[in-house]
Amino acid sequence: MSPSRLKTVLNLTVLVAALGYFVDMFDLLLFPIVRQPSLTALGVPAALQIEVGARLLNWQMAGMLLGGIFWGVLGDRKGRLSTLFGSIALYSAANLANAFVHSVPAYAFWRFLAGLGLAGELGAAVTMVAEILPKDLRGYGTAIVAAVGIFGAVTAKLVGDFFPWRITYAIGGALGVALLFLRVGLRESFMFSQAHGATVARGDFLSLFTDRNRLGRYARCILIGLPTWYVVGILITFSPEFAPILGVRGPVSAGTAVAFCYSGITLGSVLSGFLSQAWGTRKKVVGWSIAAALAGVGVYLAARGLTADVFYVLAGYLGVATGYWAVFVTVAAEQFGTNLRATVATTVPNFVRGAVPLITGSFLLLRPSLGLVGSAAAVGSACFALAFGALWGLPETHGRDLDFME
Repeated sequence: MSPSRLKTVLNLTVLVAALGYFVDMFDLLLFPIVRQPSLTALGVPAALQIEVGARLLNWQMAGMLLGGIFWGVLGDRKGRLSTLFGSIALYSAANLANAFVHSVPAYAFWRFLAGLGLAGELGAAVTMVAEILPKDLRGYGTAIVAAVGIFGAVTAKLVGDFFPWRITYAIGGALGVALLFLRVGLRESFMFSQAHGATVARGDFLSLFTDRNRLGRYARCILIGLPTWYVVGILITFSPEFAPILGVRGPVSAGTAVAFCYSGITLGSVLSGFLSQAWGTRKKVVGWSIAAALAGVGVYLAARGLTADVFYVLAGYLGVATGYWAVFVTVAAEQFGTNLRATVATTVPNFVRGAVPLITGSFLLLRPSLGLVGSAAAVGSACFALAFGALWGLPETHGRDLDFME
């Protein structure tokens, strides 16, 4: 890439969006990292920590599901910057409050509000980056946002290792407050400014369901993201519980598994973004990523007697394979016009996250009859089948001009 093109990509909006996603991922992954010590401190017995942990994760994801709709509509009606500022303020306050909880119900309440706030960051960031960069450079911009952002999960693991869980939550909230000051210099997207004066409806969420073509594109965008949160929400989050059943030699830490997985996702984000530019296609990159993830899940569930170190490497591989998250959100943003783009780009990833209660609920429902491994295999098979089927009928969007209305 020439210096001039590199300068175009590395502009203030891209860099601040990347730092924003860094804080977003830091805060989003705090719960899986501190799940065991925090629940133990709140008096939850070890035998109940899977069920209680799943419920708390579901509350967070339910908040993200509702927040995705709210912030997405706000982003198309009032502007991308309104979404960025409002979402950061809410999740920062909620994570600060998480540092002071003393009961599971209070923990659930503040995780719900944290999820509500966290829902707005990625969609607004990707929308702004997609709209300000030339169409032949969009993949690079979103790859940078994802790579810097997802590394926030790795940083959260490091912070979690050196600080008690309450201090870790407080640090996450403080980072969000600091980020608010960096957002002051950003300007609104030019495409949104043009659409703001148009007579066409902006941020009409229900219009996604009143037209068969729009609904088909929207549903497919959601379904292709399911494998990522299946891997993170079940295989990685509950890795300490899977490890003894899989015969892993040595103790397995959920925080370490998360760090390896998200290090892989960081690498996968860069790799998938650059491959989508080099190959001139989003669909093939997503397809190969899903196939690679499916192979990794097969090894995870079938292998026996791995050492803890090899198990962590496998977690890292699963991260690389599911690192198409930024390309997936970019595909969603590129599928729709400026008047619905923020709504789609914000709701799609959060509807995937919001599907986590269905994924984990199905996993827990099937566990008594199929066992931990059998239940994970059944739920994973459904997630991957839906993702492959959705990708098949999704239009290619690489190089598409985004200056259009629905």
